[in-house]
Amino acid sequence: MASIYNNILETIGNTPVVKINRLAPPGIDMFVKIESFNPMASVKDRMALSVIEQAERDGALSPGQTVVEATSGNTGIGLAMVCAVKAYPLVLTMAESFSVERRKILRFLGAKVVLTPAELKGSGMLAKAVELAEAHDWFLVRQFENEANADAHSRTTALEILDVFRDRRLDYFVTGYGTGGTVKGVARVFREKSPNTKIIVCEPDNSQLLGSGIPQDRCEDGSPRESHPNFRPHLMQGWTPDFIPKLTEDAVNMNLIDEILPIDGNHALKMTRQLALSEGIFCGTSAGATFSGAMQVAQRAPPNSNILCMLPDTGERYLSTPLFENIGEQMTEEEMELSRSTPGYRFDVKAAPVAAGKSAEPPPVTAKAEAFVAEVTGDAEQPVVLFALEWCEFCWSVRNLFAKLDIPYRAIDLDSVQYQADAWGSQIRAVLNKQLRSNTIPQIFIAGEHIGGATDTFEAFKSGELQSLLKKSGIEAGDLGDMDPFELLPKWLHKR
Repeated sequence: MASIYNNILETIGNTPVVKINRLAPPGIDMFVKIESFNPMASVKDRMALSVIEQAERDGALSPGQTVVEATSGNTGIGLAMVCAVKAYPLVLTMAESFSVERRKILRFLGAKVVLTPAELKGSGMLAKAVELAEAHDWFLVRQFENEANADAHSRTTALEILDVFRDRRLDYFVTGYGTGGTVKGVARVFREKSPNTKIIVCEPDNSQLLGSGIPQDRCEDGSPRESHPNFRPHLMQGWTPDFIPKLTEDAVNMNLIDEILPIDGNHALKMTRQLALSEGIFCGTSAGATFSGAMQVAQRAPPNSNILCMLPDTGERYLSTPLFENIGEQMTEEEMELSRSTPGYRFDVKAAPVAAGKSAEPPPVTAKAEAFVAEVTGDAEQPVVLFALEWCEFCWSVRNLFAKLDIPYRAIDLDSVQYQADAWGSQIRAVLNKQLRSNTIPQIFIAGEHIGGATDTFEAFKSGELQSLLKKSGIEAGDLGDMDPFELLPKWLHKR
């Protein structure tokens, strides 16, 4: 039944269990629980809400107090959502090696992201979070030790699964571990209510911490004292930090885990892609790695076995990772052939001429518009003028250049609401067309001198001409470092 929710937090949980059809071996029923159906597209939404609400009940978190935590991304994104709803400032520490799209999502949700050196691994970002909490009296979430993390999965995830499988035997439950919250929270409920379900926990084959049998050195509060000696960098972001989390160790000590399964990174990538291509399920590498483990279990499971695999997040968190390494932005040769197979709307032929009766002529030049252009280009108080279209990518390339160089400017957005009355923007454009003999936009002026369009401005910057003109007007331009301004142009310019 459709519902009206009081806020986004009420939509967390109750994610679907979906049958795998084309990829499942014959005689085996495989299912996946798709956690990307949570509002912030990952299983960590459950934990984020639980730890914050428990801290509120305990009095550990005061109204308006800053929340701080170390995260590989999904925990932080879940916390950012919860903190946005509940009006808590949020600071997150993250190793610089995690995908950039995660940082952008976090900042978009209002969180501050403090990066730590990649070589310090998860321990480094955790230590930074502890430092910040102690220095500023912030609430530290402590997701790796926080019992509210595991409690979330005992209250929600485990019960949801048991409800789905109330009339069907569940033989295997396959999951990875990041914090250990899912493993501990689900498995302890299953031990009581579904004791015949085997709990299979996956970890990277090149970074087997649980599989090594080497205990984790800990501080008295349960946090890791140092990196685990068997840790190696691995592919699965969000899986297996460089230490064994306390919650995961609890699951081991409570005999909740039946098997620890090493996962090959290349097979994880393959399974992630196959889930998309064969089942239409779009998920991240850690989900594909868990599914890789489920496929291993399926190959040796008795006939008619039922296997449930956790898929913790969405593929959109991995666009800048090896998962998308061979996914191009431009048309392939096969796609180009499809384009050429019909005569119209193609990149390799000229556009059709304007149809008869549809004049492409600009409106007549008016004295009012000429006076306006002369006034704004001659304004000594605002010497840099950008004649632009509000959402044109080339215009935004110039805006980005000016922003990076800290150049103040006046934008005349000819197609904006401000310039639409009486076709005022078109009148101004007609003046520019007459003066410059060019109808292209953007056009840039500095102290009345015409620079040109986007590429002309970039060339002027590279030659030093732009900086010289700005200096004459009392403006000191910043520096791009090693960046080529042409990198700011739309990516589709490089289409095949």
